[in-house]
Amino acid sequence: MPGWALNSAVDRLLKNEFDLLRKNGEKHQLMVRYGIDAIPFSHPDLPIWRDDVFHYEGASVVHEPTNLKICGIVDDVWVNKKEELLIVDYKSTSTSKEISLDDEYKQGYKRQMEVYQWIFRQMGFKVNDTGYFVFANAVRNRPQFDGRLEFEMSIVSHHGDDSWVEPIIYEMKKCLESDEIPEPDPDCEFCQYRKLASVSLTR
Repeated sequence: MPGWALNSAVDRLLKNEFDLLRKNGEKHQLMVRYGIDAIPFSHPDLPIWRDDVFHYEGASVVHEPTNLKICGIVDDVWVNKKEELLIVDYKSTSTSKEISLDDEYKQGYKRQMEVYQWIFRQMGFKVNDTGYFVFANAVRNRPQFDGRLEFEMSIVSHHGDDSWVEPIIYEMKKCLESDEIPEPDPDCEFCQYRKLASVSLTR
């Protein structure tokens, strides 16, 4: 599918902004506003984890029991005074609703965060259960566009639980090695797409 050009631009600008503070070990004003006692994490592999090098691998670890390589491209990593890593994901949106993680489609955000937390723990880092979503919400109520988008910035925390990740990896391995095609999941949007696509092709 086509890339999310505007979202990617916001991600890049946020990374640049946090990188300026990373150099000096300083907090972002958003961290101060939300009482987050942490700073952007400095590590030589950060460009790989964020895929600044366009290798499409990110942070990765081989799950030895299944020999599956689990990868995740993170947006940012912060570190607190206990030297625990805080996984951070940037999200761009435009809504008049209060920003939260309660929407049905945002449950995937939580799973994404928890996979990242699991990966970094497997890489040997201490990872705090709490991760953060930095939301850039484009304002719609300006009287004129003037060629500018203005954003309201907020942070939403998520207390992650990655206990489900490893059992799912075993299930993935089992599925991949099976001679039987699994039944479609009624809650899977990709399964529903394939179903509709196959119907339209037969007409």
